[in-house]
Amino acid sequence: MTQIHGVGIGLGVAAGPVARMAAPLPAPADEPSTIGAEAEAARAREAVHAVARELEARGAQAGGAAQDVLEAQAMMAEDPTLESEITTRLEQGKTAEWAVADAFATFRDQLTAVGGYLGERAADLDDVAQRVIARLRGVPAPGVPDPGHPFVLVATDLAPADTALLDLDQVLALVTSDGGPTSHTAILAREKGIVAVVGAAQAAGLRDGETVVVDAAAGAVVQDPSDAEVADAHRRAAERAAAATAPLTPGALADGTAVPLLANLGSPAGATEAIELGAEGVGLFRTEFLFLSSADAPTVAEQRDAYQRLLEAFRGRKVVVRALDAGADKPLAFLNDAHEENPALGLRGLRALRASEDILREQLTALAEADAAVAATGEAADLWVMAPMVATVEETRYFTTLAREFGIRTAGVMVEVPSSALLADHVMRVADFASIGTNDLTQYTLAADRLLGSVASYQDPWHPAVLRLIREVGTAGAAHGKPVGICGEAAADPLLAVVLVGLGATSLSMAPAALADVRASLAQHGLDDARRIAQAALEAEDADSARAAARAVAATSSL
Repeated sequence: MTQIHGVGIGLGVAAGPVARMAAPLPAPADEPSTIGAEAEAARAREAVHAVARELEARGAQAGGAAQDVLEAQAMMAEDPTLESEITTRLEQGKTAEWAVADAFATFRDQLTAVGGYLGERAADLDDVAQRVIARLRGVPAPGVPDPGHPFVLVATDLAPADTALLDLDQVLALVTSDGGPTSHTAILAREKGIVAVVGAAQAAGLRDGETVVVDAAAGAVVQDPSDAEVADAHRRAAERAAAATAPLTPGALADGTAVPLLANLGSPAGATEAIELGAEGVGLFRTEFLFLSSADAPTVAEQRDAYQRLLEAFRGRKVVVRALDAGADKPLAFLNDAHEENPALGLRGLRALRASEDILREQLTALAEADAAVAATGEAADLWVMAPMVATVEETRYFTTLAREFGIRTAGVMVEVPSSALLADHVMRVADFASIGTNDLTQYTLAADRLLGSVASYQDPWHPAVLRLIREVGTAGAAHGKPVGICGEAAADPLLAVVLVGLGATSLSMAPAALADVRASLAQHGLDDARRIAQAALEAEDADSARAAARAVAATSSL
């Protein structure tokens, strides 16, 4: 028996034979065209158009975060700059296959050199290029294998288009050698409830057909498992499935300490499923969906209708809405279309809203009107509104004051910047609540772009530096009697969820598919246990040792 270690996503476990992702298509040869530039251009246009429409269709079928990613890929495929690059090569007498491959490779190298969000998109370009070339050749695009039986999928990493539509009746588990806990693959796996271990570097050595046990709870892949180990994996998987169908209960620790478990949602359409999976409310409602698909800002009426649908679905429950978080990886022409050398450190979040305050005022108006309309027809939802990317106490005061002018009763801030965590005692005097966005907090603490694969190993919320900042906010919240929520991907990690509560978090918000695992994990430990587990993680010197220390202490305190 050999164990390969990586980062587990959730608490799932599965056993089965390996099936590896197919190798990429071979590069087209640099040969002269035999049909002429005009005919080659027609072929290239048709292939690019077909691939873009296929990506959009896959996104519409998948929904959720996958749809956003795939729609971005479709736009990338039809980028005018890429089209121009392809045309230039065709005019030189090249084939459509070679022109596409070379143009995409050149563009990819340019994005890689830029780094940041655009650098991360370079990997998506490779996937799009492969699909276009496959279309030109009349062959299937490289993708998820179909061995004819359930299997453990092993890959370097997965393209969003593949992850979005995995057949969960066939894919028992997912193992990648690249990626981290906040990679697209990890986020989509968590959203779909797939048993996964990511960032397992030695997974490259796994062979087609060999049986493995994928233990996400332990962050391990077991090669050559014994019959007893396979049987134990099947038993644990069955127990987990049975627990998922048990009557839903509110989130709580073993000693009865309440820890409300909330959902992260990107549109009102996800409300029904979130409630069915046990969400006690909404901890993060991303309003960007209203803005990103439009060349102009949505009207107050359009926003009000969407917010009203959400609030009606969660009558009597808490709904935390994040004001528009644009900039960086979500640029909007009508908000901030100026070129920035480093947009992650530029005019994003509340900074961008202050620069275009009319958009913020319209959003607050729509939220207040939606809240009043729902209250007028029955039990109201408990609406909370928070500002993204708050870095200073002055920004906290600006937003909460403005929100209250519009009738928002509960106004808070996102803690995603180390400065607001370090000033949490002052921030919490002003804000009604704080919600910690662990993805960005980790990014800015470790100086590692959360969307850049080359520094993915730094993007780990288990790092003690991140945990210490979270402790600052938790301590300040307790001192001022103010709630502190967690709405980043960290909340969906079952063991880290216990640590976060031990650091002072009073609620946790996550993708709905993660709720069951987190609920089960919390129920194994009391508040004193959670604090001891958290302290063990705080005393570590890096993310891996923090995770290991927490796991060791948790093993001695679980029921």
